[in-house]
Amino acid sequence: MAKLERVKLTPGRIASFSCPPEKAQTFLWDSEVPGFAVRATPPGKRTPNGTRAYIFQGYLNGATPRLTIGDTKVWNLDDARIEARGLQALLDKGIDPREQKREHEEVKAAAKVAIEAAEHEKESKQRYTLRALLDAYCEHLEANSKTQSARQAKSIIKCHVFEAHPDIAALPASDITPDHAATMVRYVIEQGKDRAAGVLRSYLSAAFNAGRKARYNAKLPAAFIAYQVQINPVELIATIAVNRGDRTLNADDLKAYIAALSDDDLSDMALKLALFSGGQRMAQLLRAKVSDYDKESQTLRLWDGKGKRSTPREHLLPLAPKAAAIVEKLIERAKPLETPLLFSSFGKTQLVETTPGKRATAICKAMKCEAFDLRDIRRTCKTILTGMGISRDTRAQLLSHGLSGVQAAHYDRHSYTDEKRAALVAWEQRLDDIATGKSPETWCR
Repeated sequence: MAKLERVKLTPGRIASFSCPPEKAQTFLWDSEVPGFAVRATPPGKRTPNGTRAYIFQGYLNGATPRLTIGDTKVWNLDDARIEARGLQALLDKGIDPREQKREHEEVKAAAKVAIEAAEHEKESKQRYTLRALLDAYCEHLEANSKTQSARQAKSIIKCHVFEAHPDIAALPASDITPDHAATMVRYVIEQGKDRAAGVLRSYLSAAFNAGRKARYNAKLPAAFIAYQVQINPVELIATIAVNRGDRTLNADDLKAYIAALSDDDLSDMALKLALFSGGQRMAQLLRAKVSDYDKESQTLRLWDGKGKRSTPREHLLPLAPKAAAIVEKLIERAKPLETPLLFSSFGKTQLVETTPGKRATAICKAMKCEAFDLRDIRRTCKTILTGMGISRDTRAQLLSHGLSGVQAAHYDRHSYTDEKRAALVAWEQRLDDIATGKSPETWCR
């Protein structure tokens, strides 16, 4: 092997050193530091003036490892020599600088991956919070036509989570513990709102189950997977037993209630129609459209989406004269508003479901009687219908209640139109008797 020619490298010599065009590379070895040199390459398309870089070449176990220190435009000569001496020191210890460099690069790459993962996790925790999970669950309900449930969920979550516990709502959904869940539910119970606490627990549990099961349930939106929910922290919270209401209005209460309902106020018309149609659910009634009424048969079509139905059930009401007159008045009211809705204040949107309930509460306060709400009025209707001798099957069909069994779903195809019409005609007569004071006080008890 020819002996390498060495010269003392200086900035001037380096600046004038170049590689002949016919060679791929050439070296100018330093006489001060063994193995230290400048490598030059010829001019090319990307490097018109060629390149010059400091390199180091040593000896280890019969091999001649060569490493590039850096471009002469970036490194000054003294620093490059110090780097070369350091590489020689590694070789003297039996360490291959190339292996060390690879290890350093691997450590650096691993550190970069760890930093990126930490940043991603931080971003995910800031983005996929309990608030975001609950919002996503409400959107999921709406997308599945569970409009009433979505509305109720939004209301109770806003009141008892977002406003009452903003600190918990801001936590990552995956970090919510049973203690957090218990804190939120207990706070509602302590306000004496057991029913609201039970509903809140139910919606919280459903939202976490959606996040937990989304990875393996194709029917759930993939967006839930990002919340990384592994457990349902609400499962440990005991279900809240809520006493069933037993309030029914007596004859005097019902007479006063009917008298308080005007013929022109939209909320009052909704309350009156719900009552005269046998105690229909307000949410279903308010969704009715002008096109849902058949004037010839005086039949109103509602859609019952309550429960676990994938599609709402058609619920037909062959109305008696007074209820039919209310609907026809609503249709006339809708014409100048150019709205397809029976119940709309301004023609663009449906009357808010809670508005008639608030009106009923106001009437109750004015009556200065035992408190009642829309559920109590529905219960009163059912109680009186029972006392009138209306059969259980007809009551179920009339109120769209308890029709999810196998018998009703697959075998009983009778429409009950005649039975429902007869029941509603008799019902209107009973309400007329109550309103005029002809009904015994014991009818509602």
